[in-house]
Amino acid sequence: MSNLVTHTQTDKTVNLNTNNITDIAPTLQTNASEVNAAIDGNTPDEQLVAQALDGNKIAFKQLYQRHQGRVYAICFRLSGSHDHADEICQDCFVRLWQKLGQFNGESQFSTWLHKLCVHQAINSMKAKQRFWHRFLPESNLTEHAEQQTSTHYEYHRLDKLILTLPERTRVVFVLSAIEGYQHQEIAEMLNIAVGTSKAQYHRAKQMLQDMLV
Repeated sequence: MSNLVTHTQTDKTVNLNTNNITDIAPTLQTNASEVNAAIDGNTPDEQLVAQALDGNKIAFKQLYQRHQGRVYAICFRLSGSHDHADEICQDCFVRLWQKLGQFNGESQFSTWLHKLCVHQAINSMKAKQRFWHRFLPESNLTEHAEQQTSTHYEYHRLDKLILTLPERTRVVFVLSAIEGYQHQEIAEMLNIAVGTSKAQYHRAKQMLQDMLV
C-alpha cells in the first residue's frame, strides 16, 4: 500500500523568487568574499549552512534552490492548494533563515529541513483554520490518458480514495506513509496520543484496502 503512495509526486514547476533572496534573509549582505567563494552543485549542505551563517547570501540562495522543490511538495501534499503551498513554502524558507543557527549536524540537513517545514505547514493551516481537501497531487496523469500505465492508474485512483478518509485519519496516514514520520513524532505534532496515531494509521490502511478490493 505505502509503495503506491510514496512514489507519487507533484509535477508543478515551483516559481519562487530566488533572485531577491534578501526578502527571505534581509540581514544578508553581498560582499567580496561571496564572489571569491566557489559554490557549486557539489558543495555539501553543511558547508553551505556554515557559509550562510557567516553572511554569505549566495550560499543561502544555493540551499534555497536545492531544496525548494522538495519543500514545495511537502507543502502541497499537506495543504492541497497550489496557492497556499506557495505561501507556506516561502514561509518555510523565512523560518529556515531564522532557525538556521539551530542546525547542529546531528542529522542530514534535508531531514532537519523536512521536519521544520512539516511543522510550519501544520501551524500555518491551523492558523488559517484550513481543512485538508486533498493530500496527493493528481499531476498530469489525466492529460494523456492514452499513455497511462496501470501503475499510474493505481496512483491516480489511490489519490482519490485518500480524499475520502476522515480528516484525522488522512493526516496521520500522509505523515506516516508519505512523509515517513514515526508515530511518536506525529503524536507530538498533532497533540494526540501515540496509540491514537497508530490506530488512525491502521484504520486508514484498512479503509483503503477495503476500497481497493
